[in-house]
Amino acid sequence: MTRLPCVDFACHFSSNTKTFHGAKGALHKPIHLMLAALTVGFGLAVSCNHASAQTAKGSPDHIRAVTSAVDSASVKANTATSKDWPTIGLDYAETRYSKLNQINTDNVKNLGLVWSYSLDSSRGVEATPVVVDGIMYQTASWSVVHAIDARTGKKIWTFDPGVNREQGYKGCCDVVNRGVALYKGKVFVGAYDGRLIALDAVTGAKVWEKDTLIDHDHSYTITGAPRVFNGKVLIGQGGAEYGARGYITAYDSESGNQAWRWFTVPGDPSKPFEDTSMEAAAKTWDPAGKWWINGGGGTPWDSITYDPDLNLIYVGTGNGSPWNRNVRSPSGGDNLYLASIVALNADTGKYVWHYQETPGDHWDYTSAQPMILADLNIDGAPRKVILHAPKNGFFFVIDRTNGKFISAKNFVDVNWATGYDANGRPVEVAAARGDEAYDSIPGPYGAHNWHPMSFNPQTGLVYLPAQNVPLNLTPEKTFSQNAPTPGKFGGATGWNVGFMLNAAEPKAPAFGRLLAWDPVKQKEAWRAEYVAPWNGGTLTTAGNLVFQGTADGRFIAYNATTGEKLWETPTGTGVVAAASTYLIDGTQYVSVAVGWGGVFGISQRVTDRESPGTVYTFAVGGKAPLPEFTKYQISTLLEGVKYDPKDVPEGTALYVAACVTCHGVPGVDKGGNVKNLGYVPTETIANLKDFVFKRPFGDQGMPDFTGKLKEDDVVKIQAFIQGTADAIRPKK
Repeated sequence: MTRLPCVDFACHFSSNTKTFHGAKGALHKPIHLMLAALTVGFGLAVSCNHASAQTAKGSPDHIRAVTSAVDSASVKANTATSKDWPTIGLDYAETRYSKLNQINTDNVKNLGLVWSYSLDSSRGVEATPVVVDGIMYQTASWSVVHAIDARTGKKIWTFDPGVNREQGYKGCCDVVNRGVALYKGKVFVGAYDGRLIALDAVTGAKVWEKDTLIDHDHSYTITGAPRVFNGKVLIGQGGAEYGARGYITAYDSESGNQAWRWFTVPGDPSKPFEDTSMEAAAKTWDPAGKWWINGGGGTPWDSITYDPDLNLIYVGTGNGSPWNRNVRSPSGGDNLYLASIVALNADTGKYVWHYQETPGDHWDYTSAQPMILADLNIDGAPRKVILHAPKNGFFFVIDRTNGKFISAKNFVDVNWATGYDANGRPVEVAAARGDEAYDSIPGPYGAHNWHPMSFNPQTGLVYLPAQNVPLNLTPEKTFSQNAPTPGKFGGATGWNVGFMLNAAEPKAPAFGRLLAWDPVKQKEAWRAEYVAPWNGGTLTTAGNLVFQGTADGRFIAYNATTGEKLWETPTGTGVVAAASTYLIDGTQYVSVAVGWGGVFGISQRVTDRESPGTVYTFAVGGKAPLPEFTKYQISTLLEGVKYDPKDVPEGTALYVAACVTCHGVPGVDKGGNVKNLGYVPTETIANLKDFVFKRPFGDQGMPDFTGKLKEDDVVKIQAFIQGTADAIRPKK
């Protein structure tokens, strides 16, 4: 049989006995039914794999055939088999549940490495591999795209969008990227500097490029993966910490022309509002806070989920800007649509409904974390729901047809609310919004951050990376937007949070764990404890397995029902991304991209290994050796830099404003993918001004502090760095 009709059935269908010729929309019903049955039976690759059988797998003709076949219909068809992994979350529901069971609880112990591929990166790697008939697309830090032949582990092409490395400071949370979208022969990637780029899937050549930013005065970035469906590519941005106003935009996949845009928070009330949803939102903000000047926030930096049955997209919106609502909206208010799930019409981008998970967000409790669409039986009735575990520590079940609250239960300890009432509003603890220092539990790192969770309909469980990173919030007594004020966290690089962080020592414990959560019973089924927070996303399969990478450099398989650990392998560095699984020529593979980083991994580490970003691919019986791992080189504690002790207090405040977001606390932290300044050569700190002003590390993301610091400031920062090292040095 020759090639079956792809995409719109405009091509012709042939067999050995007869030929049917039809234009788009002209097929007769029996042919439609036959094609649908074939597609469901054989998955996404069926439409073009017959053509590829006549060409070499991995050749340009093969890549063109299989990637051109990817469209909304094929993504939906692939859910019947999970043969490929065509979108970042596997399917439009973003379940990350694969129906493959060739690898299962009986044989997972025999998994072995088939190949590894270096991403040539030293910063965070957060993307899940997208794979169609053995052609893999993976992003690394700085938004670099790699096309890989998954049959061999060899490079097909790479594309570097050329992000200005000196602009790395414009993002809160490392120079990461969470992956690509694939559609009709194009690979779509959001560049860190705010561009949306379409690439030819065969060659990596740029097809079109659009600047998605509404202005360049604010520090907008893109770190999330685009979503694409029905000829539209959707992307949001980050930047709420810097005073940005959030929005999501849809672009035509062929031309790159803007189709629609929806803002997440209202603009200047002296000007006409973009739509009625913005007019309604403005009533929930206090104009005294001048939110339109300070940005408002709400940036939809990660989760965008498409529901083809309801023709809705669900957008998870970000935190307030600044975090402190007493600054942002002094008289209170819910501040719509911060920290919400918002449903939009997929064709027009028009507002349909919203549910606000954290009204009047005050703690950086974004709702941008990945969400899962599921059909569950609740109280004896079938419900179409959204499953969501945002930063605030509660697991939500929401009716996705209308946004109505069904249930919420905390999946970690929380101290800002005691629960949710029947109307879906939190019952807040008053002290959590007070004027005094407060241990925020969970802290702004979140009880669950961007790390993807997965849902297995066989077990009925969600597999959730849960955590706590202790952080104390002390309200700033005076607040000035964009001021590099000493003591203002990240002030010299544009942060505006309205709190001093850890001015008082936090008392809450740090932890990281994998939770198996029952969304119907709203209770934990089992857990796996880890040595630290910031563990990777999850993948679950019909083989009754859950896969997760860890902060301490392991990739692990668990029994999805019981939580028993069945297999693990070292990875040479911490793992934060989630894995994918797929078939190639009848064999099931599992791939995971590793590379330590993110907002926690910039300055913290758990492993004693330091390896470049790497894609590992495993199969039962794999025999390839692991690459050689490199021991993390940490110098002895800094000593010998001359300083005046009286400069230490001022140096502390300057360090908090300019350095701590990337370098952590000197000598206390060990350094993540950026060096800790308590463990660098004496000459580096003694000559610190040469690094602060002359930009020798600009190509690695080091900002230029000219105009933000003076040479006298640098002397005081030197005093703090060496003084801190001396203070923690063990007594001889």
